Amino acid sequence: MNKTVHLIYVGTFFVVGMLVLILLAFNGYQYYSLPVEERFFNASHSVLKPSGLWGHGFGIIGTLMMIVGVAIYMIRKRSRRLITFGYLKHWLELHIFLCTVGPILVLYHTAFKFGGIVSVSFWSMVLVVLSGVAGRFIYIQIPRTIQGKEIDMNDLVSMREELMEKMKLEMLFDVRLIKELDELASPERYKSLNILDTLFIYFKDFFRIRSFQSKLKKNLAFAGFSKIKRKEIKNKAEAEIILSRRLGMLRTMQNLFRYWHVAHLPFALAMFIIMIIHVIVTITFGYKWIF
Repeated sequence: MNKTVHLIYVGTFFVVGMLVLILLAFNGYQYYSLPVEERFFNASHSVLKPSGLWGHGFGIIGTLMMIVGVAIYMIRKRSRRLITFGYLKHWLELHIFLCTVGPILVLYHTAFKFGGIVSVSFWSMVLVVLSGVAGRFIYIQIPRTIQGKEIDMNDLVSMREELMEKMKLEMLFDVRLIKELDELASPERYKSLNILDTLFIYFKDFFRIRSFQSKLKKNLAFAGFSKIKRKEIKNKAEAEIILSRRLGMLRTMQNLFRYWHVAHLPFALAMFIIMIIHVIVTITFGYKWIF
């Protein structure tokens, strides 16, 4: 999958997810915004209530999306036979899409009424989604090959040194910028940070990196580099800073990722167990509708 196809792949997920969210909110706002006791008198009640035609359908489709999203990613991740069947990062993106849109549909299935044992499953689902967002952030901080395998520390150091040498050769025109790049791209800045310090330095670096890129862009233009060359050097500088940050925070992120698994799994199990109980009870009472 080349960059263009991958961009279309991810873009399609984003567009579909946003359309689902917007359409459901737009079409159901009048009903869902009513107090619970007044919904019975609304014309949409028969189809949007949890047991209604659409409300029930949202629950079924959302549940299936989450089950499929978890199953296909886990199977692809653990099966040696499927190790060459697409890159793991692409399967992770599909997993994120299904396990984001699925909970949105389940949310509308509940008609924003949370009570009883099902509320435990719902709030577990919310925690799974939120922890999934945090897990995704941690995951992308750990350098990996395109197949999804973690890059060895020695290889990572070698990559950084090679990239740094190329950058300095192309930036000999301005010693001050080289010094600033050295400071921004020092792995030592990111070692032994706690969670709060990590978040703070990310926020602080966002503005520092933008400022550095702006100065680099102006200096490159003044030095007479072509537009294509300026873009290439600018991208290399950004890659160097990101690579150095990931190198410096590698151990911290690896430890956080292990702790994340410990927190993420129990919520997911609680969600699915109660969801299964809910489905069994629903079927027992005769609600078997599906598209």
